[in-house]
Amino acid sequence: MSEPILAFEHFGFQYDAQASPTLYDINLTVSRGEKILIAGPSGCGKSTLAHCINGLIPFSYPGEATGSVTIKGRETKKMGLFEISRSVGTVLQDSDGQFIGLTVAEDIAFALENDAIGEPDLHQRVLKAARAVNIQDFLKHAPGELSGGQKQRVALAGVMVEDVDLLLFDEPLANLDPATGKQAIELIDQLHRETGAAVVIIEHRLEDVLYRHVDRVVLMSSGRIITDCSPDELLSSNSLTEHGIREPLYITALKYAGVEITPEMQPWNIDTIQLSQDEKNRVQQWFNAQPAPSEDTENPVLLEAGDIHFAYRNGRKALKGLGCQIRQGEFLAIAGTNGAGKSTFAKVICGFERPQQGKLLFRGQDLSEFSIKERADHIGYVMQNPNQMISKVMIFDEVALGLRTRGVEESMIRERVEEALKICGLWPFRNWPVSALSYGQKKRVTIASILVLKPEIILLDEPTAGQDYRHYTEIMDFLTQLNHLGITVVVITHDMHLMLEYSHRSLVFSEGNIIADADAATVLTDQQVIQAANLKETSLYQLAEKCGIQDGTGFVRRFINYERECIRP
Repeated sequence: MSEPILAFEHFGFQYDAQASPTLYDINLTVSRGEKILIAGPSGCGKSTLAHCINGLIPFSYPGEATGSVTIKGRETKKMGLFEISRSVGTVLQDSDGQFIGLTVAEDIAFALENDAIGEPDLHQRVLKAARAVNIQDFLKHAPGELSGGQKQRVALAGVMVEDVDLLLFDEPLANLDPATGKQAIELIDQLHRETGAAVVIIEHRLEDVLYRHVDRVVLMSSGRIITDCSPDELLSSNSLTEHGIREPLYITALKYAGVEITPEMQPWNIDTIQLSQDEKNRVQQWFNAQPAPSEDTENPVLLEAGDIHFAYRNGRKALKGLGCQIRQGEFLAIAGTNGAGKSTFAKVICGFERPQQGKLLFRGQDLSEFSIKERADHIGYVMQNPNQMISKVMIFDEVALGLRTRGVEESMIRERVEEALKICGLWPFRNWPVSALSYGQKKRVTIASILVLKPEIILLDEPTAGQDYRHYTEIMDFLTQLNHLGITVVVITHDMHLMLEYSHRSLVFSEGNIIADADAATVLTDQQVIQAANLKETSLYQLAEKCGIQDGTGFVRRFINYERECIRP
């Protein structure tokens, strides 16, 4: 057995502001050289466990702890926060909460400056870390000028410059496009192999993390460790779906076809899974038995963009003659690389930014004649970072704010706010302050605050980032219900599952232009588009190839249709 780096023994923790503990009887050991994934539904205690590992508990979050947590044999409560940070490097889920420097280079160099590393060694190490995460062209930029994915890479580079015993990643994929997420997992895997440090990853996107092997998956629920086993053992059980975590799509497809998943099949990755000819035949038979999905009818155009050009003050051109149509009542996904112009396009639609050229029409009317408030009466916008939207102390007041500013009667406000809170999984926290919520829970607050306004178009920037499968499904099913009532839903997303399962059509952005306008199954099986837009080929297509199905795109479409019609009608 390798040397233990981290050990929890019968550990429990209760925040001072909470009536009951968040963690119960945690027993977990992480040894040098191990790579561990910690998964579980939102609110299960994953982030609290992370805070116990990196020392934020007990030094920043007051509460009562029982049992013990040791790092390299020493009780963390007897160590200083600085001393813990020399052993544990952390990349936070909320990148904005981690920045110190005024520029990217300063932020990456922060730990080295604390260690009094002089020039030229400091510059070389900063540049090496920046190149490793492909952020070297932004060293002179302020962190606030970067996209969510770029910020995540800066935080990762800031950890890479240090030589620590344990690397802790709190939802490192939350704001990354699929291809950049793959690169992040490759980087984490490379760091793990080259440094020999222990690695702990906390993440909802199980299939994406398992792009590279992990030694163990620790599944949490309601503050307890439910399962601690190998990925093969976990995927051969029903524990993931029972506890609100989305299993890999290829596993779901195999189960639909009646294939029993066993550890001996090595199911942890689509490339490693071993299927007998009989099992491949079952998949083929399932595919052949599914009816081809019907074609969607085209509805009237609701919003039209023509020749939109937009450049920021620093000269960066975000939109380069972009044109598209959004149709009434459709569910549209917008995907593409980080920094491709997706969020900028959303801001232009909402009036937060004014294009230098081009036209936006809403029901044939020029949107340039609408004020931001007038646009907000028709178009609701949920931003990527919830901290940039929240302005009230209490959750209920935050969700009610838009209605109160519009003069809605208080009795109607309560009814509509309570409905939105229930749908977004926030009803138990209705009387809580926003500050007590996790990043993912704050995201649901901002979605609820827009849903209560019942706009004609609801535009959401990464609505499922940081959400477990249960809350993800609740939110997306609710958006689907709104869509069925005729409300147009536009989702900017890096989540390929969302594109496949919910959207009618996908617009793919790359370098300020739209390079594809098609259904998600076509997009995610087109290698040229996937490469240009930093997307990732769906594992359903890979499963079809593995099973000898020639029409991989058709297989993906029939899987989607089966889920929509039979599993989630």
